[in-house]
Amino acid sequence: MPEKAPAGQLPRSLDIICDNDLVDKCKPGDRVQVIGTYRCLPSKQAGFSSCTFRTIIICNNIKCMNTDDHPTLSAGDISKIKRFSQQKRGNIFEILARSLAPSIHGHEYIKKAVLCLLLGGVEKVLENGTRLRGDINVMLIGDPSTAKSQVLRYVLNSAPRAIATTGRGTSGVGLTAAITTDKDSGERRLEAGAMVLADRGIVCIDEFDKMSDIDRTAIHEVMEQGRVTISKAGIHAKLNARCSVLAAANPVYGRYDEYKNPMDNIGMQDSLLSRFDLLFVVLDVMDPEHDARIAEFVLRMHRYRNPGEQDGEPIRIDGDVDNLATYEDKEEEEEMEVYVKHDNLLHGQKKNTQKLCSLQFLRKYIHVAKSMSPVLTREAAECISNEYAKLRTTDNLGNKSKTLPITARALETLIRLSTAHAKARMSKTVEKMDAEAAVELVNFAYFKETLKKTKRRKDRDEDDDDDEDDEDDPFRFDEKDRKRPRTETGDQDTMETEETGETGDRPSQETAQPDPPAPETSGGVSEEKLESFRKFIHEIFSSGHNIEQVPLDKILEEVNQAGSRPDPFDEEEVMECINKMMEENQVYLDMGTRALFLI
Repeated sequence: MPEKAPAGQLPRSLDIICDNDLVDKCKPGDRVQVIGTYRCLPSKQAGFSSCTFRTIIICNNIKCMNTDDHPTLSAGDISKIKRFSQQKRGNIFEILARSLAPSIHGHEYIKKAVLCLLLGGVEKVLENGTRLRGDINVMLIGDPSTAKSQVLRYVLNSAPRAIATTGRGTSGVGLTAAITTDKDSGERRLEAGAMVLADRGIVCIDEFDKMSDIDRTAIHEVMEQGRVTISKAGIHAKLNARCSVLAAANPVYGRYDEYKNPMDNIGMQDSLLSRFDLLFVVLDVMDPEHDARIAEFVLRMHRYRNPGEQDGEPIRIDGDVDNLATYEDKEEEEEMEVYVKHDNLLHGQKKNTQKLCSLQFLRKYIHVAKSMSPVLTREAAECISNEYAKLRTTDNLGNKSKTLPITARALETLIRLSTAHAKARMSKTVEKMDAEAAVELVNFAYFKETLKKTKRRKDRDEDDDDDEDDEDDPFRFDEKDRKRPRTETGDQDTMETEETGETGDRPSQETAQPDPPAPETSGGVSEEKLESFRKFIHEIFSSGHNIEQVPLDKILEEVNQAGSRPDPFDEEEVMECINKMMEENQVYLDMGTRALFLI
């Protein structure tokens, strides 16, 4: 086994010769136990024998070690799975998704997508030979230290067949298939890549952005057609690679820039992105409450220790690799527990009402659910059709931009996700609720909010002055034209008045009495009140650590609570004081968010 290789050395390889019924008893990627005769063969070249001999094993028995592909199910396990799928308390899909990767805090939608990836859709082969894939591909892209690689590691350890690769250490032929030369015969032969070895399984690709564009182009056919076509060195072959892809990548700039478009942050071809069913943008948000919850969660995980573990006891890693028996006696498995027992040290002091399924039950439940083949109902088909039409016509969802190009593949994505949701319920039909759950997942993954940078105070004032001039000129002209007798050349006077702008309007503003006073003036507020308001604003911003903005409602509530004033502030006086401080470039008021910023 590779685990038994000495530290610092590469594992050895050996050729095994199989014949008769032992041929095709295993496939590439399987772990096997072989019993045979160890022989050495002389190597002759041009009638002369060298002093080196080639060693082989003539096999007479092969036993596959990877029995996790088909977990053993007892009658009690089947009854528990059926009882769990028929329960009416709580959403089954929510419970299963919450039970995935319990050591990772948050990421609810990502866990739902991983559950759909493990369940998969329904693969269909039409009469004309067209294959409609049922594999679901998911990509995670975002900031470092957001548990992207931990999600891949969990899928790698929990899925029955999964192969892990990295972006920099993987080439295009390493993912698909490579052509090598046989040492003995000199003939060309095929060697299966990672995606061929993971047929009917999952390929986990970490650091996906570190791959070159040429290597990423090699997996286009695999992600959509589910096969690898080779036409090299006189070899024409088609290899099955029906696998799901779970990829993790970093943005172009290392960290995700929220002020740029999602497509600019991702920096990949649309032809590749359209083959991913879901793309999640994972951000490292700086929130004190959220950070405190994560810290508490991680510290509980580090403090936890398995029952019966002694102090200083070494951890056994792969302790069963020295078992050399041909057929070991299988111990009777313990009774499968559906839910994980609550532990105060691991799950916290407060006992959550939300239960988590055990990993053993989760594996068997997913194995049984994958064998289901739900059928679309008319209501679900109409819901999917309407939502797909809305997605195609919607470029942006409010202030959110698209993360993926919405093509005809998005329609198949909705069908696959709806089918996976129905499989989680052990249902034979895809209902409307399954379609709505798929639409919710797609809307979360397809759109990401893009922030807008706020302008500087000087630029904003110039834009406001230009807007005020454009808005005030027509009204000033109407007021002056209403008081002045009309001349014969009325149209010409009108054009001259518009060209003069502010200069021609000033005399009319001085003589016109009905003009209301400008809201920026602070004539109604005394200097004492203005000075006390300035002190109050500076006290608010200096009271907390790194306070960048204060809501306007909070200022209106607390301005009269700062001290006993004989003449309290009203709302108009507060606005006049803020306008006066804005003219002096001391503060800035954003009326969109109703927040006050200190300059």
